[in-house]
Amino acid sequence: MKIAGRNFAVLLLVALGACSSQKPAPVVDRSGAPGSARPPAVAGKPATAPREAKEGVYTVQRGDTLYSIAMAFGVDVRELARWNGLPDGSVLRVGQTVRVTPPSEATVATVTPVTPGGSTEVRPLPAPGGPVAAAPLSPSTTAPAPTKPESAPAAKPDAAPSLSTPWLWPTAGKVIDGFDAPRNKGIDIGGNEGEPVLAAADGEVVHVGSALRGYGNLVIIRHPGDYVTAYGHNRKILVSQGQQVRRGQQIAELGRTDSDRPKLHFEIRHQGKPLDPVKYLPPR
Repeated sequence: MKIAGRNFAVLLLVALGACSSQKPAPVVDRSGAPGSARPPAVAGKPATAPREAKEGVYTVQRGDTLYSIAMAFGVDVRELARWNGLPDGSVLRVGQTVRVTPPSEATVATVTPVTPGGSTEVRPLPAPGGPVAAAPLSPSTTAPAPTKPESAPAAKPDAAPSLSTPWLWPTAGKVIDGFDAPRNKGIDIGGNEGEPVLAAADGEVVHVGSALRGYGNLVIIRHPGDYVTAYGHNRKILVSQGQQVRRGQQIAELGRTDSDRPKLHFEIRHQGKPLDPVKYLPPR
């Protein structure tokens, strides 16, 4: 009976140990704030801090790319890359700082010192027959203004996309919220979860992820002519960064990530500037 009792005690301790090993570990806030706790993240939606820049400088967060940062701050990705001395396909590191506003450009002027109280005198070269003196120029004499070169005509805003084929509607639903920058930098197209999301034109996938707040699962495609298209709130993304896609190719499934209803948020941008997609898509 003593052996049986000892075996029972051992079994009881093992059972208690198994129960205690299944107890969830406490969530600890490592941000340094005393007495604070971090709420658990929602599955499939990593928590991200708002995109904010201090004195024109932004700190890279997880999932950021140059294209997503350019979209967040409404700048041309080429300018963003130039301001930071980076190629537009650079892989960014978490914690890296990126300038999102133009750096201050100081104008350096070359000044020829003039003796105070002195006068400026111009003497031409001597003629072949002997030296010729020229009278000093009066202070009011000025050199002729240089001829101003004719500037090229300014590009018309919202010029037609320079694509070999027309844009394609990215999904079959109806527009439920139109373009109204800065409130809405694209259009929202209603639909059902799982419906196909198509590439509006040929291009290269330059961003895939959910780090850009307010867009959910997002795909960004770069097209010829400095255009990009963005596809947000997807349920599932079917392409990867760096992949070449064709017009009409399915790139995602319509969803409701970071949204209150199933829909596709669609944007067309040219050099960072949002355009009204309805003006470029074929009439329905």
